[in-house]
Amino acid sequence: MPVAGALPGVCCRAGLERGDVMKRLLIIGGSDAGVSAGLRAREIDPRLEVTMVVADKFPNFSICGLPFYISGETPDWRMLAHRSVSEIEQTGIRLLLGHRAEAIDPDRRIVLVTSPEGRAVSLGYDELVIGTGAMSVRPDIQGIDQPGVFFLRWVEDSIALKTFLEENRPVHAAIIGGGYIGLEMADAFTRRGMRVTVVEYADTILTTVDPELGVQVREGLERHSVQVATGMPVRAVEPIGERLRVIGDQGFSLDADLVLVAAGARPNTGLAALAGVEIGEFGAIRVNRRMQTGVPHVFAAGDCVQTWHRVLGQYQYLPLGTTAHKQGYTAGENAAGGDAVFPGSLGTQAVKIFDLVAARTGLRDSEAKAAGFAPLSIGYAAWDHKAYYPGAGRLNIRITGDRETGRLLGAQILGPYGSEISKRIDVLAAALYHEMPVDGISGLDLSYAPPLSGPWDPVQAAAQEWSRVRYRDIP
Repeated sequence: MPVAGALPGVCCRAGLERGDVMKRLLIIGGSDAGVSAGLRAREIDPRLEVTMVVADKFPNFSICGLPFYISGETPDWRMLAHRSVSEIEQTGIRLLLGHRAEAIDPDRRIVLVTSPEGRAVSLGYDELVIGTGAMSVRPDIQGIDQPGVFFLRWVEDSIALKTFLEENRPVHAAIIGGGYIGLEMADAFTRRGMRVTVVEYADTILTTVDPELGVQVREGLERHSVQVATGMPVRAVEPIGERLRVIGDQGFSLDADLVLVAAGARPNTGLAALAGVEIGEFGAIRVNRRMQTGVPHVFAAGDCVQTWHRVLGQYQYLPLGTTAHKQGYTAGENAAGGDAVFPGSLGTQAVKIFDLVAARTGLRDSEAKAAGFAPLSIGYAAWDHKAYYPGAGRLNIRITGDRETGRLLGAQILGPYGSEISKRIDVLAAALYHEMPVDGISGLDLSYAPPLSGPWDPVQAAAQEWSRVRYRDIP
């Protein structure tokens, strides 16, 4: 499959000439990818007729913000909207809220939709963007569908959970899954005065970072009275009176007032597959870097598709909001007659857990080794700003580079909230994007003031330490 350009058999119609019939763009899905596609398409061709089919009533909401609504830090779910319905419609996009796409007929270029009243509707298109997103992973756990067990992916999920919390006043929450959402929700429930236990299948929590950093995240959770059980598969959730019992291996048992399942996400591709769109590795829609599928006039973007990884040089599954926006932007431009190429992702991400922030970009040591690199990874600790200025926090930085070529492959940072960790991982992500060697990071002209950093920023000092270790190990 080509890295860029159309897949075999795919055509992309050029922009309309004046006097031509108005071109119709239909978008399935109203989250990050879908809205980004619609807005970009209208920018490229303001005459484009754009219709967006949205299964719920919450277009363009920040799914990443749901834990903060549950915690009370964001008091009103309406504040999570990137744009209101009227703001989207003012751009010329027609919204069909509460409409569910049931089938795609690519030969006739129509989508069959069910209206909120149950009426069947047939929508024609010239170009189609599929942005159906992802679904919560539903582990094989007996009793996972009973009352008191929740998932958290859509606004409706958060409203149902918030209602349960307010009506039932639960005291103890069990969270199955120690990834981003699970740990953010441990923070959220604790802020509401609840006791929290996180149960994780893997041996460490937050497996997107190295185990050494995962241990420190666990210690941070325990400092806030969150109990953590790792290496523990959950087999069943059973009702015990008005409570729920979480049952795992080796006699593990935990009674709680509610259970939140946060075991990850998987691409929502059923609609696309029924239309003959190819599903690739990871169960995601197969696209090229113009976000075209192998079906003519059908694009796809967001959490339902595979993502080009810039360091690996191959496709991965990386369901991230930032990635969905960029892919939707690319799909919308090309659906309107453009020739954009998605530049790829590095998997850059960050998460705040109580008073800690963990961030990463690129590859970890194990991932680099599996990809055929010769990785060298080092840990480095530094103050986030000059220690003589009050409030200095300790950063733990891990740099991964290729021992043979010196190329930067990835980085991770863990430290206190307020230590500019997001800014610093972004510096490393920019270096990684441009394929810089680790040695080159020292030459970056970064800002300095004693309350903010040092003359050598911590990421530069960590890169220098990596180089010292590398050259010391060279025979």
